[in-house]
Amino acid sequence: MASTESGTLRKTPLYDRHIALGGRMTPFAGYEMPLRYTEGILEEHRAVRGEAGLFDVSHMGEILVRGPHAAACAQYLVTNEVMSLQAGQAVYTCMCREDGGIIDDLIVYRLADDEYLFVVNAANRQKDFMWMIRNNPAKAIIEDLSDEIALIAVQGPRARAITEAAIEEDLHGLKPFHFRHTSGGCFEGARFFIVSATGYTGEAGVEIYCDVDLAGSVWDRILKAGTDEGLKPAGLGARDTLRMEAAFRLYGNDITEETNPIEAGLGYFVRMDKDDFIGKSALERVRSEGPSRKLVAFIVQEQGGIPRSGHSISTAAGPDTGVVTSGTQSPMLGRGIGLGYVPNDPSCTMPDSQINVTVRSRTLHALVKKPPLHKT
Repeated sequence: MASTESGTLRKTPLYDRHIALGGRMTPFAGYEMPLRYTEGILEEHRAVRGEAGLFDVSHMGEILVRGPHAAACAQYLVTNEVMSLQAGQAVYTCMCREDGGIIDDLIVYRLADDEYLFVVNAANRQKDFMWMIRNNPAKAIIEDLSDEIALIAVQGPRARAITEAAIEEDLHGLKPFHFRHTSGGCFEGARFFIVSATGYTGEAGVEIYCDVDLAGSVWDRILKAGTDEGLKPAGLGARDTLRMEAAFRLYGNDITEETNPIEAGLGYFVRMDKDDFIGKSALERVRSEGPSRKLVAFIVQEQGGIPRSGHSISTAAGPDTGVVTSGTQSPMLGRGIGLGYVPNDPSCTMPDSQINVTVRSRTLHALVKKPPLHKT
């Protein structure tokens, strides 16, 4: 997305606003991003669960696939069904290698009959773009629009009402994974302005894609509209604890090119009934034979034990047979929570199965749970 250089780090259009709000900045995916603001991660997290939080997610990548063969191109690139989407609908999906390894997880939006928007992880933007260019037998037009589009997320129970007031747009009836090109309100005439019922927190909310030069105005209006509604700006720290309570995967931790969607618990988003897509044959074999391991979500039973990526997991299948991929302290549960890979055996994958996590030579008892870990 449009940015300026700061050493080797880039800035989103909202950088100055983060500084003015007391944002503690940290490097993330090549950008200077707010880790937290003055009240801290815990308060930001609670605001999203109880009222609303405002996130700058403008580091994410946006890649447009367009032209008469856009649908065929998009359908071949991803594991989920996208050709049958109507304009105004979106799906979560994966892009995979031929061997089934996950190139990235993403959301695909159908903007029009001949236009799709791929919203990809910031760290994978260039990799994804080049992969799409190289795997385009349909010869669709593929363009990286990341430098032209800002992305702002408003998440929480009050998110939609606050957003409606801020942008002067009625969002009634906007269903999950649907979006609207706004045609009225205070941003009428914008080149690109989409409000989508999506997010990465486990709460209801919206994400706003807009022209880069509108980002500051959108941010300011949402902050103002949320002043008396309990809305707080929130950084990467709260975004991570929120996604952990929802057991959402993080690319680079829970999923990588060395993992496949079946073992990662994303098989629902792999449509074997559609025409050929990259990785289909390999994933059919994994599904037929069963993966050797599975990603599980778990809650630590002892107080004060926080699992972290790389910590060893012991299971009924044996000691050190699994590994933690993500972990944190849950603000809502008051316990350590995590995601990790364990052997594909009911003794350690079924809900309420016990596993043991080793944290600094201390053995913590944990129970496998069906996501989400915190019920909203």
